[in-house]
Amino acid sequence: MRSTFRDAAHLLRPAALLLIGLAVFLVVRAAVIPKGFGKYGHYRAPFLETARSKPIHYAGQDACVACHDEEAKMRAAGKHAKVACEACHGPQAQHADDPTSLKPKLPDVATLCARCHEKDPAKPRTFPQVVTAEHNAGAACNDCHKPHNPHLD
Repeated sequence: MRSTFRDAAHLLRPAALLLIGLAVFLVVRAAVIPKGFGKYGHYRAPFLETARSKPIHYAGQDACVACHDEEAKMRAAGKHAKVACEACHGPQAQHADDPTSLKPKLPDVATLCARCHEKDPAKPRTFPQVVTAEHNAGAACNDCHKPHNPHLD
């Protein structure tokens, strides 16, 4: 029995080294990771205050629909029903706060539509895709399609 413990000394050194490594890891981890980390998943809890202090850029769907009723009805009846207005028109919080002072410019549909609909083998086959160079011969998408409901040609 005594020789078993004496022969096991070669196992104690790696075990001690492992414990020392674990202790060093825990000390470094405690020094590097913020205290609030993990309270809300993998986010730093104090960052919520930092995020709240930043200006709001997006108005949200309800703000758009409140004033642009016709466009909202057309979009709701079409394939773009689940696409948020600001996905195409960009952040509009300033416009929603004061519609008369800030008039957003219309998006360049030639590049905007292609962003989602240019043919790409990685997209699902059921998603509407076109090769814009062949499809529209250089014409703007809204020459033939209504952007809020593209299938009302």
